[in-house]
Amino acid sequence: MSTDGARPRPATTSKPSSTITRLRSIFGGSVGKLIEWFDFYVYPAFAIYSSKNFFPGFDQTAQLPNTTGVFSLGFLMPPIGSLVLGSYADRRGRREALALSVLMMAGGSLIIALCLSYGTIGVGAPLLLIARRIVQGFSMSGEYGTSATYLSEIATADRRGYYSSFQYVTLIGGQLLATLLLLVMQTFLLTQAELEAWGWRMPFAIGAAGALFAMWLRRNLAQTEEFRSASASHANKAPVRELFRHPRAVLLVMGLTLGGTVAFYTFYTYMQKFLINTTGLTRDEATAVSTASLSLFWLLQPIMGSLSDRIGRKPLLIAFGTLGFVFTVPIFTTVSTARAPWLAFLICTSAPAIVSAYSSVNAVVKAELFPASVRAVDVGFPYALTVSLFGGSAEYIALRFKNFGHEDWLYYYVMGCIGCSLLTYIFMRDTRTSSEIGTEANGVASGTQVSGKPNNGAIAFRASHALGDRAIDGTI
Repeated sequence: MSTDGARPRPATTSKPSSTITRLRSIFGGSVGKLIEWFDFYVYPAFAIYSSKNFFPGFDQTAQLPNTTGVFSLGFLMPPIGSLVLGSYADRRGRREALALSVLMMAGGSLIIALCLSYGTIGVGAPLLLIARRIVQGFSMSGEYGTSATYLSEIATADRRGYYSSFQYVTLIGGQLLATLLLLVMQTFLLTQAELEAWGWRMPFAIGAAGALFAMWLRRNLAQTEEFRSASASHANKAPVRELFRHPRAVLLVMGLTLGGTVAFYTFYTYMQKFLINTTGLTRDEATAVSTASLSLFWLLQPIMGSLSDRIGRKPLLIAFGTLGFVFTVPIFTTVSTARAPWLAFLICTSAPAIVSAYSSVNAVVKAELFPASVRAVDVGFPYALTVSLFGGSAEYIALRFKNFGHEDWLYYYVMGCIGCSLLTYIFMRDTRTSSEIGTEANGVASGTQVSGKPNNGAIAFRASHALGDRAIDGTI
């Protein structure tokens, strides 16, 4: 027996037995994002102090582009890393892949913290910098798909959106910590000379220590019943090969991600430069406005995630697509003329409210599209590919438009990307009521609403109500 548009709820045995265990699993599964984005942002934030240690010459104008070029290399690695680590997660386990990912993060941070300068080892210094960026890009990509999969599987069905939203809570937390550390070190702890000599190494040492702590947490994470059931029934299947058996869902992930990743990187990576170069704010004012806006964005994640558990994922995605399509151009146009920091902040606060409707549910929506046997690689690869092509290039495109004298083209570019995703949101199913999560743990095939009970020959079924708030149990 089946219920249209519904999937069976996950078996209770697929979740940790206590709230404390579940919360520890949620934190352990998401803490890698905090470390990852802390490392991601301390690199460009401290580049002004570290660049001459890796590239010869005394001209800072020449040094910084080389440092930034190395930073951009990280965006080439996510598709490869997502295939390798995602496949590993689907074959060996979510816990094992999460531990490996964070171990690579620790190694990448230690490379920078301990690396000798160009004056000591010559060309070896920039080569080590490149190696570290490649390792970081590789681990970042594997972290996303595996973490999204683990958080979605470990959560209870009625709180899946809420718990999965913590992936962005920790992501933004890492960004805020990096900014805060820079401000504290600059203002209270070290002089500019000390920062240039050795102080720039401290954040990377902190990142390495944080990654090792995350690995300690992850080594005892609860393994999900979803993975155990899937590995038992798909033991001989290669996840990468299986990836191409779900082309519609893979394309759907790319459509889901396009508008969201462009909006995120534009509003939260490029906006600070926009406030300085276009609006005319000072560096300190732009940093304060960006940090305040990011803090609001951080607070909205669990609120929006919890809301998706009540009303569904699709309404939130449509809200993001509609509001983003309508208000992106007005937001940028108005901010460009806001000469007062308080006015710029008031305008910028509309961005977190819009983008959080996407970011809070983007992980869980993608995880709910795929069966457990290929979930990590199928979530990670199309996401990483889309971020590399569109999210990673957003700032470059913005600067090129500005150099051409048509900065307003950026506004319409972002609006168009969000509009493409809006079409995806409108025509997709709401994954909250058609989730693939739980189907294999319950011993049912994807899309089936029944499972056999061999002891009495009856068929047991558990069909989710169309609104997802009630479940019907019975036998036929």
